[in-house]
Amino acid sequence: MPDRNSPSWTLIESILAESEAIVALGITLEEMGEDTVVLRMTMRPDLTRDGTIYHGGPVASLIDIAGDMAVAVRAGGGVPTISLRVDYLRPCTGPWPRATARLPRHGRTISVSDVDVHDAQGRLCAVGRGTYSSIVG
Repeated sequence: MPDRNSPSWTLIESILAESEAIVALGITLEEMGEDTVVLRMTMRPDLTRDGTIYHGGPVASLIDIAGDMAVAVRAGGGVPTISLRVDYLRPCTGPWPRATARLPRHGRTISVSDVDVHDAQGRLCAVGRGTYSSIVG
């Protein structure tokens, strides 16, 4: 498992920090494992529908970014999204949602990432699957 001083951890943190959109969403790296990345998004009222329930757009963005970062570890940098599917299972509430991205397929040109989003109480709020280029760009 990569630690906070590993090249993989440094790569993902630099990608997250260099994107104004990611910084604006308050997304940070929480954990990494082999073919797994865990990101957290900080609660802000402007990311919610009513101050308590996250809007679907930021949740979808969290899923896409987490999936991308799972691929980026293997590819060596950020990669373009080819397609993204999101299923919302329940309202996502609480101080933060947490996205766990797993990389079931990393091919020469195409990679697939599966992402689960849980709220602070551990409830599964959304799931997503992203297809990404395996080529940095």
